Amino acid sequence: MRLISSSLAALFVLAGCGGGGGSPGVGAPPVAQQPPPTTPTNPAPPTGTQPTPEDLNPNLLGDAYGTYWNKCAVPRTGVDASGKAYPDTQGTLLDELKFLRAWTNQYYLWYNEVPNTYKMADFTSALDYFDVLKTPAVTASGQPKDRYHFTYTTAEWDAMQTQGISLGYGITWSRSTNEGAPRTWLVTAVEPGSPASAAGLLRGDMLLKVDGVDFVNTEDEAAIDIINAGLFPESVGAAHRFTLQRAGVQYEARMIGAEVVKAPVKNVKVIETPSGKVGYLTFDSFNAVSEKQLYDAFTTFRQAGVNDLVLDVRYNGGGLLYVASQLAYMIAGPESTSGKVFERSQYNDKTPAYQPILFRSTAWGFASSNPLRTGTSLPTLGLKRVTVLSTEGTCSASESVINGLRGADIEVIQIGGTTCGKPYGFTPVPNCGTTYFSIEFQGVNHKGFGDFTDGFTPTCRASDDLSRPVGDQDEGLLATALAYRASGACPASSTASSAARARLVPMRIVRPEVEEISIHTTPGAPPAR
Repeated sequence: MRLISSSLAALFVLAGCGGGGGSPGVGAPPVAQQPPPTTPTNPAPPTGTQPTPEDLNPNLLGDAYGTYWNKCAVPRTGVDASGKAYPDTQGTLLDELKFLRAWTNQYYLWYNEVPNTYKMADFTSALDYFDVLKTPAVTASGQPKDRYHFTYTTAEWDAMQTQGISLGYGITWSRSTNEGAPRTWLVTAVEPGSPASAAGLLRGDMLLKVDGVDFVNTEDEAAIDIINAGLFPESVGAAHRFTLQRAGVQYEARMIGAEVVKAPVKNVKVIETPSGKVGYLTFDSFNAVSEKQLYDAFTTFRQAGVNDLVLDVRYNGGGLLYVASQLAYMIAGPESTSGKVFERSQYNDKTPAYQPILFRSTAWGFASSNPLRTGTSLPTLGLKRVTVLSTEGTCSASESVINGLRGADIEVIQIGGTTCGKPYGFTPVPNCGTTYFSIEFQGVNHKGFGDFTDGFTPTCRASDDLSRPVGDQDEGLLATALAYRASGACPASSTASSAARARLVPMRIVRPEVEEISIHTTPGAPPAR
């Protein structure tokens, strides 16, 4: 996904990712999932009078921005997190619906497939109306053509991007992909300093109960509501009890919901090998905070004289495309990337072509808790090859890095699993306190390639090893990467052991769609964006 915080703020574009309905378990069965409060349910098609010409022909609505943007049924008052007054003015629900219809008609990638049978007057919620403003088409396999249509509160979205803050316990879960019970959820990562860390949770622990309810086997709707409330706290200070299992032994943990600050870059280190120094880092999100942290990591690598790099993006769902272009540049350097396109966006037939994103050699200077000065020259390693650790949780901007580097003829050795396959993009648009995400484009590299909806297949397939910490040289993915580097061949057995159930069923990262995005700031984009 890609984001644009249009002319009302800094312009951003997000690359399409997501999947499912905006709930933490993207694409998961309808159990143990708690949608963000702004995610609409799927309403039944409204019934009533026939649509008016205004409903059927959004071109009659005029300038969606000048006329309807931030005309709100309930305007916000006061200032946002940056101290700026909210732009809201008094309007009506109909104004909000007109805004969404006109925006969709102009920028949605499949605008000509949106049903024209809905009447605005039959809707009592902007969220429900937005939910039907997408193509109803399905793919050959029966999956929805558009799986990436969702919303988020603007305040929560801004906090996640500029401060790396999210409400929860600081846990990344992996879950079994089967429908219904029995369910397997394993702790995949624990954020240092988080409630989960304080409670002693470790990578590989298996969830058994939430507030006394059998998480693995229950099918009761009321019990599932209790589970959801515990897994996804809706407020700071909410306390819940968990029963987990480690190495066959059960234990109890009590955690309190908090605003957790997540460090996107971790485990920066230099690994000494017989053939030279290898840089390694875990990279979890292309947010504004990561710009300075990546700069510091590559400065360390350059000063240490590393001649190879292992980039661990196994859980990275995406983020700012301009940070992705900077990362790719720091890996490859000017010799391989000068004058080349990192990513070009292809829009619908109503949208003019914009300047492509090149491999960016200087910092953008995104606003964050620890910003990098705009225009700062970036350190480079000048590598001709890089090793990337991937899983199905590797999405969007992470895939753009792989695709962009290959477009510049940099060899990308991929260790782990097939990536999630999200080449589409959209502009998250803020209006009246809600940020809307609707597909707008597909991204391609310097060679014009962008068809990776089935994901990128690994050079060596290896399982995510939950029995060891990420960054441990004996952990399955990293150990496989180092072995392949030494021998030039995939190890005979590159499937690491993990918890017993993890070996038996396919696993998927649990996270909301909004954490699977790519964002690119577009200088000179038209005011409508």
